Amino acid sequence: MTEDARDEVDRLVAAWRAERPDLDVEPLQVLSRVSRLAKHLDRARRAAFAEHDLEPWEFDVLTALRRAGRPYELSPGTLLRATLVTSGTMTNRIDRLAQAGLVRRRPDPEDRRGVLVSLTETGLARVDAAFSDLLRREHNLLSGLGPDDQRLLAALLRTLLAPFDAS
Repeated sequence: MTEDARDEVDRLVAAWRAERPDLDVEPLQVLSRVSRLAKHLDRARRAAFAEHDLEPWEFDVLTALRRAGRPYELSPGTLLRATLVTSGTMTNRIDRLAQAGLVRRRPDPEDRRGVLVSLTETGLARVDAAFSDLLRREHNLLSGLGPDDQRLLAALLRTLLAPFDAS
């Protein structure tokens, strides 16, 4: 590795090795880089959402509806499971998105007590534009890796994350 190819994590690891040679600091090689990359990804996501006048939580709800396929409609219960929030939080989010004209509620024809939440045309256009912008930014974040390296990294990260997702 040349000096030009060194990053902040290399400097951090070297400092810890000098200060604490009794500890195995190898996990920092991977996990500190993942942590730093997550911060860059968070900035890219927030910028993409802000450019389309969306908050991260709004994007989460709108993309859950968008991924559902036509008619881009889900029950509030399905939405809260998809976004991992409480029912009170989801009700508040749906209210705010409806006030913004991004979603609408309608009675569930299968359940007289239930409602369905669907994307409006405005919501669909906004989430599609934000998602396209997000993907452009994410492609830029990965531009230092070729397609094969990206697939390898994805496979390695999948292996690392699978036990956490299973629990």
